[in-house]
Amino acid sequence: MPDFVPVGIVGVGTCLPERVVSNKELETMVETTDEWIVDRTGIRERRIAKNEEATSDLAVEAARRALESAGVEPHEVDLIIVATATPDHVFPATASLVQDRLGCPKAGAFDLSAACTGFMYALVSGAAFISSGTFKTVLVIGAETMSKLLNWKDRSTCILFGDGAGAVVLREVPRGYGLLASYLGSDGSGGPLLQVPAGGSRMPNCHQTLDASLQCLHMNGREVYRFAVRVMGEAALEVVKRAGLERKDIDLFIPHQANIRIIEAAAKRLGLPMDKVLVNVDRYGNTSSASVPIALDEAIRSGRLISGNNVVMVGFGAGLSWGAVTFKWQ
Repeated sequence: MPDFVPVGIVGVGTCLPERVVSNKELETMVETTDEWIVDRTGIRERRIAKNEEATSDLAVEAARRALESAGVEPHEVDLIIVATATPDHVFPATASLVQDRLGCPKAGAFDLSAACTGFMYALVSGAAFISSGTFKTVLVIGAETMSKLLNWKDRSTCILFGDGAGAVVLREVPRGYGLLASYLGSDGSGGPLLQVPAGGSRMPNCHQTLDASLQCLHMNGREVYRFAVRVMGEAALEVVKRAGLERKDIDLFIPHQANIRIIEAAAKRLGLPMDKVLVNVDRYGNTSSASVPIALDEAIRSGRLISGNNVVMVGFGAGLSWGAVTFKWQ
């Protein structure tokens, strides 16, 4: 549509905590084995933030690297969106803390909560601000310290997640490049399948909720898996269709890194060989909203993403929610 500004990603950056926690280390903490975790999830290790390290700390570093790679100065940023399920505080927004530490004096800032799908929602939202002519430069960050929400005695969840942050800079790009199509969806009836029950207005934290670990992540793994296997492929196919492309036109598939079996099922649905799929779940686990931008940065640095490539990125998570975008890389 010629009336709208074409928007693309012009810079990417990531930040991962230094501490690496292997499956072997988890064997000393909960009743599990390295072999079981690898077979069921594909995860071999994950990064875990220090006790004093907050989500904003990771977000700021990832953002600085993204701005540097884009050649953009902090004062040029018009808006900062931080997608996170693990904000520093209930309020103020983590994005406001990031805005201050980055030194972005004219930038608006807000958080977006869509759990593991958060980055996809934030990316589409940020692009819309530029496409409509409202802003010229938007910084989108997916950042999580999921380790702080985990019950480290619950082997069904503590083995899955890791911490990290990924950021992208959005700006106008030449017509024909950048974001080609998007698809966002939600099914709130599945909300109880993946949630942190306590800590909000429905169930404020108290001694009883803390004793029952209701401030920690709870998941119906079987049902979430079934949802993910279905929606990952469906969302990818839908966004390819909306872009006016066919499956054979996909050069690289960057899925949310939650489980290798889910990723393989989505690739099969798309008819893609695994050499066209970015996989790093073995090294980082599920980093929630940081998952897709971390994988995107890896694709760029490893040379797997080159100019003219058609890329599909898909996320899914609590809500239940899902989101996908197709873009042509410049």
